Amino acid sequence: MYIAHPDRYSVMPYRRIGNSGLHLPAISLGLWQNFGPGRPAETQRAILRRAFDLGVTHFDLADNYGPPGGAAESALGEALKADFAHHRDELVISTKAGYRMWPGPYGEWGSRKHMISSLDQCLGRMGAEYVDIFYSHRYDPHTPLEETMGALHTAVQQGKALYVGVSNYSAEQTREAARILGELGTPLLIHQPRYSMLDRGPQENGVLDALDELGVGSIVFSPLEQGLLTARYLDGVPEGSRAASHGSPLSSDKLTEDLVGKLRDLNDIAKSRGQSLAQLALAWVLRGGRVTSALVGASSPEQLEDSVAAAGNLDFDADELARIDSVIQR
Repeated sequence: MYIAHPDRYSVMPYRRIGNSGLHLPAISLGLWQNFGPGRPAETQRAILRRAFDLGVTHFDLADNYGPPGGAAESALGEALKADFAHHRDELVISTKAGYRMWPGPYGEWGSRKHMISSLDQCLGRMGAEYVDIFYSHRYDPHTPLEETMGALHTAVQQGKALYVGVSNYSAEQTREAARILGELGTPLLIHQPRYSMLDRGPQENGVLDALDELGVGSIVFSPLEQGLLTARYLDGVPEGSRAASHGSPLSSDKLTEDLVGKLRDLNDIAKSRGQSLAQLALAWVLRGGRVTSALVGASSPEQLEDSVAAAGNLDFDADELARIDSVIQR
């Protein structure tokens, strides 16, 4: 029987999401690739338990997470029933819809038909009455944004979601989504973009500026670039790593000699701060408070512990930031 650690809220910092009253832990757990039939069930449950004991109160999913699609939500559903039945009100659980989940014209994108059907399926897999945050996972160029945002609003009106968000939206798409939702009476809570030291898109394309203007929070995915910004690849591609796996989004051909050299130099900066490379990368995206939370995956409780420790040192001086920029830009 799982008994949650009594001091689980003593270390983790929590940040308010935009102008809302909801807070997220600085480090959140994403269930993208490590939850499903390809991993031992006990390992998955051990990661979730350790996360909660460390104050990680937010579990982030999408209907297509696994593999296969739906597997991560089913795995969380088992854990909710076995370990977290008495802690549901301490958790923020999010899911998303928009990528392909079933055959035919209604199995993906942002139509009202797809969004509402997907959420119902998500709740069924988790055995949950509601999710805390329901996202449009990607902008649909073929569906009026009013229809997609209207579906998110309906989810809140039906009590199936408490808040709504968007992911992978441009700055202008985000502004328009916020306008539509505001007129409907369901504010846009949060945006989930990809952001890291190596991929500064939201900083450069105006997404972070738009969120600041709108009072909308942000939770960034891939802050470790699929494990690239960890110590694992400082000497190339080790056997059994994600980069060595067939079909992985992190392919070994990305690990050029120049990139490995940059990773080693970043690792030196991390050491000078008393951090691992992963902790440096997480602290960098969380610096200054513009980002509400950073999403990390974990294949073991120990890996999660290393990520969570980043929250203990989120401050940078000007020299450290300049050194990081110099390494990335060379």
